[in-house]
Amino acid sequence: MTTVNVHEAKTHFSRLLNRVGSGEEIIIAKAGRPVARMLPIIKRIKKRVSGTAKGQIILKDNFDKPLPGHILKEFEQ
Repeated sequence: MTTVNVHEAKTHFSRLLNRVGSGEEIIIAKAGRPVARMLPIIKRIKKRVSGTAKGQIILKDNFDKPLPGHILKEFEQ
């Protein structure tokens, strides 16, 4: 993440935009205080295909047994 001042952002906007397009995050500051953030637009996630993790996930025999009392107590707090 890089921080630039408003003057630098106006002067080098195209360069900053290229950097953001490459995945970098740019913070724009005014008088040393961050006021804006330039972020790349994240592409849509591809549709998930079922079965791609087949054989990689192992569930133990006790997977669906109740949790011990001391662990359940932590969830209730």
